[in-house]
Amino acid sequence: MSSIKDFGFGTQIRKSPYFDSTLKWGAQGFSVYNHMYIPRDFGNPEQNFWNLVNDAILCDVAVERQVEITGPDAAEFMQKLTPRDLSKMKVGQCKYIFIVNNDGGLLNDPILLRLSENHFWISLADSDILLWAQGVAINSGLDVKITEPDVSPLQLQGPKSGLIMQKLFGEDILNLRYYWLRELELDGIPLVVSRTGWSSELGYEIYLRDSKYGSELWEKIMAAGAQYGLKPGHTSTIRRVEGAMLSYHADADINTNPFELGLERLINLNTENDFIGKKALIDIQEKGIKRIQVGLILNCDQLKGPNTSFWPVTNDNTHIGKVTSAVYSPRLDQNIALAMVAIEYAKIGTELSVEINSKLVDAKVVEKPFYDPKKNIAAKAKL
Repeated sequence: MSSIKDFGFGTQIRKSPYFDSTLKWGAQGFSVYNHMYIPRDFGNPEQNFWNLVNDAILCDVAVERQVEITGPDAAEFMQKLTPRDLSKMKVGQCKYIFIVNNDGGLLNDPILLRLSENHFWISLADSDILLWAQGVAINSGLDVKITEPDVSPLQLQGPKSGLIMQKLFGEDILNLRYYWLRELELDGIPLVVSRTGWSSELGYEIYLRDSKYGSELWEKIMAAGAQYGLKPGHTSTIRRVEGAMLSYHADADINTNPFELGLERLINLNTENDFIGKKALIDIQEKGIKRIQVGLILNCDQLKGPNTSFWPVTNDNTHIGKVTSAVYSPRLDQNIALAMVAIEYAKIGTELSVEINSKLVDAKVVEKPFYDPKKNIAAKAKL
């Protein structure tokens, strides 16, 4: 992890509206995501995890850039971009979607927000979907406008996030349903608030619609959360691997299809929708896949941090896949990992080996998610 002293900030990488606030509140390291700096270090990552699961953390995720699609044909165009059926998506609703290319390869796994009948935001993982969408639009014959608006999200996540939101917005905010949004103001600051987040915990995303209010918004939320133990933080690798949440470029990329991720429920091939990649996905479904994502328990000394490279997975000295994300979970007291392996080795209980720093360690295929498999915490949490 880079420290502030040796991290070279420049003008070619954008800073978020919360950049100065994160420095003030103790950010010690950054990385780059969607051509923007993101805080990745506020001290001990294990303490960040416990802050998240016991109380609440506030994360600068302005790097989740928005692709805004508007115009008379926005809904039709949006359906062209994704294999998930959007025909029943209501205004005010959010959906987790895939965007794939013509070969069925994953380009992004964003959250889609529908602000009005023909007004959508695609809240991005780390890839240039703005350019993809603008390119698709050129020859689509559809009347749409595609831009990147001045919108910068924060994530307020953890079991006490609802209490903090109630203090900020009043009791009615507690009626906001999982994967729904509202357009709100906080002391004149224009926002969109959604019951979403990258943590598998109860949480909210707060989308700032005017960057000049960045520091003011950050401070208001931290002040409201002080009595509930709110801490500045960063998205927790520990918690997201526990929840088997994808990290684009790590667990999936342009050469990965939804079937390999076990997420075919998010694509709808039996519709009349003529979305990009439909023929390829139908062919993949008919032919079957040769590899699939699994969960692994690694039987070795406690990992000192997440993996920074892909670790080879073997069976009887035969290479059969790779670990894409691995971390030690202090709650489970286990080293847990997501891996992409040949499908014949994906059965629960299969014994495998993983090469970590030239040393082979024992591993076993287990069910995922590793914790809260029905996602009751995030979806059904009550205050």
